[in-house]
Amino acid sequence: MKRWIERLLGLLFLAILLYQGWIFAHVIYWTSHNPSSTAFMEERLSDMRKKDPNARIVHEWVPYSRISNNLKRALIAAEDGKFLDHEGFDWEGIQKAYEKDVKKGKIVAGGSTISQQLAKNLFLSGKRSPWRKAEESLITVMIEHTMSKRRILELYLNSIEWGNGVFGAEAASRHYYGIDASQLSAYQAARLAAMVPNPRFYDRNRNSAWLTKKTGILLGRMNSAQIP
Repeated sequence: MKRWIERLLGLLFLAILLYQGWIFAHVIYWTSHNPSSTAFMEERLSDMRKKDPNARIVHEWVPYSRISNNLKRALIAAEDGKFLDHEGFDWEGIQKAYEKDVKKGKIVAGGSTISQQLAKNLFLSGKRSPWRKAEESLITVMIEHTMSKRRILELYLNSIEWGNGVFGAEAASRHYYGIDASQLSAYQAARLAAMVPNPRFYDRNRNSAWLTKKTGILLGRMNSAQIP
């Protein structure tokens, strides 16, 4: 029995090692190649097709140079003010989020950096679990030690959700404003960045008072946001 347990544990360890190697190979590949889809896009599409078999994702890749600097600054101001300084984790932000969650008695603040969000979007499901958080952290380390900050932000801008089935900066710019991502004004960019925590809700409730308030806050922060 002991020998069988040791063999099973050995096989489990090998399977985990192979899976991590598969992820790392994708991370390396995506330093210079653009993913056509992500795990989160596929999960959302599957959910959408349960209601509508003909549902589809709206997504178009655009290079970093064709995305407005206003949107880059707005997202860093909204999601990760220390993006250029940390190595994947904002420990101070995580501590503040934890304290806020404890005070409220539920999860109300994430504290995830742009790199952590990218790790989740590229490879993982949206379901919360200790395993998923641990895997997200490991992938974040891979991403930060393999990719430049510019590449991380480029992938993030092209993969995040901005509405029901709307993914990436180009699709979002056309969906909400009818323009290319390169043409976004400071106000438009701030409003898009304000939607990121709950994009499907704000897609349905575009006149939300909180969305307008958050847009104003981000406009005040954007000038000090540093971008790669």
